Amino acid sequence: MDKFFREKEEKRKNIASFQRYLDIGEIKEGVIVLKDQNLRAVLMVSSINFALKSQEEQDAIIYHFQNFLNSLDFSIQIVISSRRLNIEDYYKTLMIREKEQSNELLKVQIGEYRNFIKELIEMSNIVNKTFYIVVPYSPSEELAQVGKSFLSGLTQKGGAKKSASSFRSEDFVKNRNQLMQRVQHIASGLSGVGVKMTTLNTQELIELFYTIYNPEISEHGGLTAIEQLDIAM
Repeated sequence: MDKFFREKEEKRKNIASFQRYLDIGEIKEGVIVLKDQNLRAVLMVSSINFALKSQEEQDAIIYHFQNFLNSLDFSIQIVISSRRLNIEDYYKTLMIREKEQSNELLKVQIGEYRNFIKELIEMSNIVNKTFYIVVPYSPSEELAQVGKSFLSGLTQKGGAKKSASSFRSEDFVKNRNQLMQRVQHIASGLSGVGVKMTTLNTQELIELFYTIYNPEISEHGGLTAIEQLDIAM
């Protein structure tokens, strides 16, 4: 029992040490709060098969995307995540279904399909691509809008370290609303391109970052509930 608690405590210390190198301060209400108090929202975006579109459709997509980029007065980051898709569990499920099948014809068909999946696994790595848009918002932008000088902005930033919690409690809602306005602008601008998108919530953001730094997790399914995660956000 003592060994169990020692290993658990050591794991927590390693996590705390690792998080010192991350820029993330906390994740709440579907927003990433960086250590410098800047905010980030993450959109998961669907893809379209551009090559299968007609020439007219391709021109329309390019035109709408160009207009979307020209409408932005802030920067965005487009991220493509490539993950190896593990279908071994699916293969094992097929084996169970084959054994349980009483219909001989269906049993043969399942067996043939299972062999096809087996060859597919052995011949190549199946990769799943996910597309994200990272939307930023910095509270210092508001200072610039009301005419604050660059030197004043540095002073404000330096003073924020003394009362970081006060800053978050008083201004987080207002800054989050500004960030969500940018999210809505992006959603509206990309609607003409034909892609769909959704804003990741707190659970999904934590799962995203956890799987980024623990790639083996993504191969065996996602996480369950935040309160069950052994992390210290």
